[in-house]
Amino acid sequence: MSKHVVVTGANRGIGLAFVKQYISEGFKVTAVVRNASDELIASGANVISGIDVVNADDITTLKKALAGQQVDILINNAGVFKNESLADMDFASIEEQINVNAIAPIRVTHALQDNLIAGSKVAMITSRMGSIEDNGSGAYIGYRMSKAALNAASKSIAIELAARDISLAILHPGFVQTAMVGFAGDISPEVAASRLIERIYELNLSNTGTFWHSNGEVLPW
Repeated sequence: MSKHVVVTGANRGIGLAFVKQYISEGFKVTAVVRNASDELIASGANVISGIDVVNADDITTLKKALAGQQVDILINNAGVFKNESLADMDFASIEEQINVNAIAPIRVTHALQDNLIAGSKVAMITSRMGSIEDNGSGAYIGYRMSKAALNAASKSIAIELAARDISLAILHPGFVQTAMVGFAGDISPEVAASRLIERIYELNLSNTGTFWHSNGEVLPW
């Protein structure tokens, strides 16, 4: 039986690249999105649309849709990216990023925890901008806060899941050419997804809860 991968935020960018690459490798893929693009529909994935990962009722719908289905790899990829500074502040934007980037991945993982079995893997797509030690330029207050919060929560969840023989990776994709950053990145979504898939392949209980760059470098907290 094919292994089952669930990807949130799968409509475009890295998420869509995950979907296509896992399908090409023979995996069964479920793509979780608010709105499905024609490209995603054509990918051959099982698409669950109408799911806003910050909405508790939508996550209940997702849980029911996947009831009884084993999930071998859960990739929490959905996210938003905005910029605030003391000179240009937007508290609503900060709250949105914390809800989408930090709380929603925990909400999804909590809802699907019974679908995970011994040997399953969870990937949290974060950013090195969540690293406090690595911050040398400031700004992006909400994004940095949200990813630092996700990293902290993910470490705790990794410890809990390890007792069930489930491992968790905290993964920075790199500076990727996506709409989120105005396509200003230095690697394509396809390259990022390929590297991330390799990190997920290498994930096990000995390195669970580690903060990785997609290139294999361990990042500072």
